[in-house]
Amino acid sequence: MWRSLVFIALACAAQAAQSAEAGKIIFVAGKASVADQPAVDGAPVQEGQMLSTGADGFLYIKTVDNGLFILRPNTQARIAAYQVDVQKPANTHVKFELLSGVARSKSGDAVKKARQNFRFNTPVAAIGVRGTDFTVFTDNETSRVAVLSGAIVMSGFGGACVPGGAGPCEGDASRELSAAQRGLLLQVQRGQTVPQLLQGSPLSPDQVSPPRADEPLAHAGGASASTGTTTQPNLDAQKTVDLVKVVDKPLPPPVKPEPPVVPPVTPPVIPPVVTPIPVPPLDASLVLPDRGIVWGRWQVVAGLPPDLNLSQTKENNQLLVINGNYALFRTLGTDSFVAPNNGNIGFQLKGGEAFIYTDYSPSFRIETPATLSNGTLTVDFGNKSFATGINLTSGTESFKLSGTGTVGLDGQLNGDLPNGQTGVMNLQGLLSKQNGGSAAYIFDTRLDDKRSANGVTYWQQNAR
Repeated sequence: MWRSLVFIALACAAQAAQSAEAGKIIFVAGKASVADQPAVDGAPVQEGQMLSTGADGFLYIKTVDNGLFILRPNTQARIAAYQVDVQKPANTHVKFELLSGVARSKSGDAVKKARQNFRFNTPVAAIGVRGTDFTVFTDNETSRVAVLSGAIVMSGFGGACVPGGAGPCEGDASRELSAAQRGLLLQVQRGQTVPQLLQGSPLSPDQVSPPRADEPLAHAGGASASTGTTTQPNLDAQKTVDLVKVVDKPLPPPVKPEPPVVPPVTPPVIPPVVTPIPVPPLDASLVLPDRGIVWGRWQVVAGLPPDLNLSQTKENNQLLVINGNYALFRTLGTDSFVAPNNGNIGFQLKGGEAFIYTDYSPSFRIETPATLSNGTLTVDFGNKSFATGINLTSGTESFKLSGTGTVGLDGQLNGDLPNGQTGVMNLQGLLSKQNGGSAAYIFDTRLDDKRSANGVTYWQQNAR
């Protein structure tokens, strides 16, 4: 009898632990479901339940510690664990899983006290927080993160960083992103452990799936993540009805204006003759030059020392992108580059560096230097696009790489995603008026099942 009671008690405790309440639904719009049942405003959300939204669906969940978890359209996610211990924060464990789509996570009170025990998983990466509000896009191959407040740490799965782990993955392969780095993203693609730093638009989660106008603000009383206004969220339909009543209320009759007062006419005042003071010519040494390009490798690879000091270069230049072992900067100066509305230009390859990486296991990699040749880069300003190709050679092997993408008004090059295709480069770069016209981009690509490449190229405009 005693054994039976113990078994029943343990079974009840296990069932309670499995169905612990993680939060409550505070807003539903469009098609949304919880555990294959229609989502209902005010209903509880249990640990482990599948959350999903349709093409028009939005789901706002307030967690038990006053955090926020928002699913935008065409999204699947679950709150895998939400165990909160107010008395002993070290016992708090929180884990979110975003399977596909776009979601926003705003840390609650318990998470802020136990950041070391928070994990946000996607199919390819792990995300930890520093007391944070962030948005994530993911599909089965790529994940991208933007930070609204605070900071996050991100790492691709590999080595000691595994999906079943708890807390952030921190180490040589992890990268941090803070809200101070406005307009930047961290991206991880399947097979990569080190996240890439990218310019946000149009890859930002808010661009892929924009928030509703009533989505809660990034900061209390601060600017909206999507509109930049100070309007508070409207989650109550009656508020909208009341607003319509105020708008439809007839205006009071206009007030007849008083006749204008005509001032007395006074004779015009004739200003004294002023002799202009000649302005000396501007000292040419004080004129800022056109903004140029700085690029290089900032880490040791294959025993070769880096040729760029990342921290020192960041002090006097604008960091645009870090991809693997290479960084690309824009120098300080006048913002003189503006992409024309039409025309085409071509570039010749003038420099660069690349390495091939062979991964025999998550912890064993061989790094091999490679050369770059037969490069082509053409820019079509009318279509705001570019196309590039290059040969990557190591020993007796040669690989033909290619890439396409868009050109921004400020000359930034944003490559199209390779979507797992071998030999197609994932790249980010920049055009400049430096040296009569120049360009540079950093790239990475898959060569086969075991090998990948990472490199940088520098180009000069063809003579006209």
